[in-house]
Amino acid sequence: MASDSLKQVAFLASALKAPRITECSKRLAETARDAGWTHEDYLAAVLEREVSARQASGAELRIRAAGLPARKTLEDFDWDLQGSVRHSVMSLASGAYLSEARNVVLLGPPGTGKTHLATALAVQAARQGSRVLFASASEWVTRLSDAHQLGRLSPELSRLARYPLLVIDEVGYLPFEQEAANLFFQLVSSRYERASLILTSNLAFSGWGGVFGDQVVAAAMIDRIVHHADVLTLKGASYRLRGRRNDSLPSVTLTGSGSEG
Repeated sequence: MASDSLKQVAFLASALKAPRITECSKRLAETARDAGWTHEDYLAAVLEREVSARQASGAELRIRAAGLPARKTLEDFDWDLQGSVRHSVMSLASGAYLSEARNVVLLGPPGTGKTHLATALAVQAARQGSRVLFASASEWVTRLSDAHQLGRLSPELSRLARYPLLVIDEVGYLPFEQEAANLFFQLVSSRYERASLILTSNLAFSGWGGVFGDQVVAAAMIDRIVHHADVLTLKGASYRLRGRRNDSLPSVTLTGSGSEG
């Protein structure tokens, strides 16, 4: 009897820890009979629902675990003032840069959408199956410093290397002490040609020496970051200040110049 078969399906789905099979098997069975599906068509449709649900659930877990400051997507980004980088960003959304261990660098004045785009690309990566971690540059240094003091810097770098994508936000907002700069350099070096970084900065690369307190360290770090990277420069005034009188606001520009690619 059909009811007995459905009970058996429910039991087997529970044993497989695949609850969506129970939920959709009856409904799809009726559709299959009405549409004349083959047994193979019906089985494929049931399994497709289960796989899709698992992928969505896994993506949600990865997004929650990423430590994002807020959930942002490319769909809700305002491209009116950043149309020049739209094609490049949308190309990155395919996730190919992750499989190639390429980096993404977003440069521009405060308020031009760097963090939004970095977050949106992180969300996209999580949806595509990659584990992601997001933190500001100062937060990354604090994490590495804590590991260093516990004598666990090497294991921590090895653990982080298992994440296909790390996002480092706000490079350049606060200067680093020499030890912090060295720890940051080790993080970048540990991922060179192995896994991807997304970095945002309000400074062009020419200003990074002042942030890290050492032009040589900064140059070596930049060399590793940009060797395999897409560097995008965002321009314009802060979207947070739209509608305010320009003559009442301080002028903020990007120091130096970046290349857009």
